[in-house]
Amino acid sequence: MFPVIEVAGAPFERGRLHGARARDRVGRSLANYARLFAFCGLSWDEARRRGAGYRDVIGTFDAALLEEIEGIARGSERRVDEILALNVRTEILPSSYLQGGDRGECTAIAVCPRASLTGGTLLAQNWDWVGAQREALILLRARDEYLTLTEAGMLAKIGLNAAGFGVCLNILSSIHDRRQQGVPVHVLLRALLKRGSVRDAIEFTDRLSFTASSGVLCADRAGDAVSLELSPKGRRVVRGDGTTLCHTNHFIDAEASAWQSPLADYLSTVPRLECARRHAGARPKHGLDDVKALLRDESDGLVSICRRPNPALPEEARIESVASVIMELARGVMHVAPDVPTLAEYRPVALAGEPVAA
Repeated sequence: MFPVIEVAGAPFERGRLHGARARDRVGRSLANYARLFAFCGLSWDEARRRGAGYRDVIGTFDAALLEEIEGIARGSERRVDEILALNVRTEILPSSYLQGGDRGECTAIAVCPRASLTGGTLLAQNWDWVGAQREALILLRARDEYLTLTEAGMLAKIGLNAAGFGVCLNILSSIHDRRQQGVPVHVLLRALLKRGSVRDAIEFTDRLSFTASSGVLCADRAGDAVSLELSPKGRRVVRGDGTTLCHTNHFIDAEASAWQSPLADYLSTVPRLECARRHAGARPKHGLDDVKALLRDESDGLVSICRRPNPALPEEARIESVASVIMELARGVMHVAPDVPTLAEYRPVALAGEPVAA
C-alpha cells in the first residue's frame, strides 16, 4: 500500500510535513518527471523555469496553496521551482506527448445513492499514467479534513473531504491548450477539496481560466454528480441521469466537443467510455464489487479500462493503471488498489484515520 502521510497546521507547516515525511518519494517524483520531460525534448532546467512562471498565478488564485508548495520544498530540501514544476506538470508537459500514440488515460464513474447498493454515493476511477510513477505515490491526509491519493510533492489529485465531496481527474486535450496561463489543474483539485458540494464546486469554477484541458468528475454525499469539463475556452458542466455518470478522456458536452484535439490520438477513450456505460447499465444498482468489476475490465487488451503496460513501448510512454480508487463519500472511506487493479486487492483508508472494515 502507498504510505499515508499525515499533515496538520498552517499551510506552510502542512507542506513542510508533506515534504519531510515523503522526502524520498518527492525525489522519485522529480527524477521521473525529469526523464519524462527529457523524453519530450524539454530539459529539466526549462521545466523548472516554466514551473516558476506559475508562481504568481497560484499565489493570486490561493495564497495558502502557494505557501503549502513552499513548505513542501522546505521539508523535502528541494528548490521551490522544482515543486512548482511538479504541480504544473500538466500545463507544461508538451502537448506532443499527450498526442503520441494512445496516451489517453483514466476512466472514472460516479454512482448516485439511488443506484448504489451501499445507499451512499460512490466515486471511482482508474488512474492511468507512467508506471514508474507508482513508486512516487502517497496518500496525503489532513485528518477529518481531506484525503487524497497524489504524487509526492503535488498538492492533490483523486480525493474526498469531510463534507462528503470528492473529485476524480481525466486529462482532456483541446486545440486551444497551452496558449494562456491559468489555474493549474492539480492546484485546482486541492482547492476543490475545500468545497462542500457539487453546487459549490460549479460556482467556484465558473469564472476561472485554465491553461490545459481536464475533466473533473465530482460528486457529493447528497447524490449530486457532474463532470466539469475545463479548457482555455471555458468550463462546461456535464450531468448524468441521476444514477451513474462516466467519463474518460474526451469532451462529452456538445459545444466543448468542437474544442477536442483529433480523437485519432486517443484511440481508447471512446471504447472505454462505451464499456464503462455498459457496465453501468448492466444492473439497476451497484455495490463495491460491481465497481471493482468495471475497474478491472480487460476486455480490450492493452487499451482496456484496466490497463497493463505495453512492453513494446519506451518506459516513458508505457501507460498503465498505476492505481485504482473507489470512494464512499458519506463514510469518508477510500478503497485503494495500489497497482493494476487485476493484480491488487482494494484496501480501505479512512479520512478519520481509524481502521475500517473492508
